[in-house]
Amino acid sequence: MKRLLLLLVLLTGLSGCGAKGPSAQVAATTLPVYEFTTRICQGTGITVTRLVTEQVSCLHDYSLNVRQVKAAEAAQTIVISGAGLEAFMEDLLEKDKVIDASGGISLLESHQEHLHEDHEECEFDPHIWLSPANAKAMAENICSGLSAKYPEYSDTFRENLGGLMSDLEALAAYGKAELSGLSCRELVPFHDGFSYFASAFDLHILKAVEEESGQEASAKELKEIIGLVEEHHLPAIFTERSGSDSAAGIISRETGCRVSQLDMAMTGDSYFDAMERNIDAIKEALG
Repeated sequence: MKRLLLLLVLLTGLSGCGAKGPSAQVAATTLPVYEFTTRICQGTGITVTRLVTEQVSCLHDYSLNVRQVKAAEAAQTIVISGAGLEAFMEDLLEKDKVIDASGGISLLESHQEHLHEDHEECEFDPHIWLSPANAKAMAENICSGLSAKYPEYSDTFRENLGGLMSDLEALAAYGKAELSGLSCRELVPFHDGFSYFASAFDLHILKAVEEESGQEASAKELKEIIGLVEEHHLPAIFTERSGSDSAAGIISRETGCRVSQLDMAMTGDSYFDAMERNIDAIKEALG
């Protein structure tokens, strides 16, 4: 029995010596930075973990669960989208382990009007990835940050970045081609996060309304939006995939406009699929 135990110990030790674990542990907050980081790290052995996996449209009141906190604490490096999006987890963000993908990107002001509030909040819109040009800048920032932290993989990072950049350029070209001949270029989205998308594809947001869960639009607010739809002859208004559609349904019944759906491309399975769905939805609704 003693010989058998000794043999098992030796075999376990040899197995442990021969196994190669991940050379680094990286956590990324949301789908876009996770997807970009994963693409850039291909072939390096670096393990990339996504922190936010739930289907959400906004992170302003988000809180990490125990699993997510542990993953963030265990990571050697955390890649964030930046521009204030990850304010909910600032206590976990040690400066020396963070790569901020938003560096050098010009931010647009956010004119976010919450239903049942008497004023308009003005802040910067953090949804920068909805512009393919911004996504390219984010990928470049991630590549540079990873190269500084793991210089032994810098050539692989840069080679992988080239393929990612080509895909982002193809996405931009697809959007411009598909949306070039729209009969209407005005949007009323029920989420204040599509400014960069609109700017990228020469669209104009007439009004963005953030409809909070459990808060219905007042008669005055509905009348204002109905007036915009009728004045500009809008064929459609746009809800967000994870948001409320209660007010949009009322407006549709009153005006006859369609209710189409857009995706923040912040969660889900594929940033590129979400962006292409947005482009297709705009073309179908406003073409």
